[in-house]
Amino acid sequence: MSEETIQNMPDDRSFEGRVFARFDALDTSMRDFDSRLKQLEAKSYDTKPIWENALKEITETRAEMREGLEKLRVEIEAGSRRVERKIDILNQNILDVRADQRELEERVTKLEPQPTQ
Repeated sequence: MSEETIQNMPDDRSFEGRVFARFDALDTSMRDFDSRLKQLEAKSYDTKPIWENALKEITETRAEMREGLEKLRVEIEAGSRRVERKIDILNQNILDVRADQRELEERVTKLEPQPTQ
């Protein structure tokens, strides 16, 4: 029963009658509340498998990403070592070419006639 219904009751009812009517209204309201609560609980149980599957997929995705990142880290380290070796070889080759160039310049200098003044 709503508040309005109780207030519109005729005054010929006794105080006890009005109190019991109010209790009946509260009881009806509580039953409606319980019913709505059970419906909400049923809906939450309906979504539980969805959330469990989503959590499982998230966990699997994280594991796959960790594995992929580890492989990528290993490949980057290997590539970095290869680049370092190639740079070392390139530096050595440049030094060899410069040494050969200096030697050739010295030979050319010895072979050229000296200008007279």
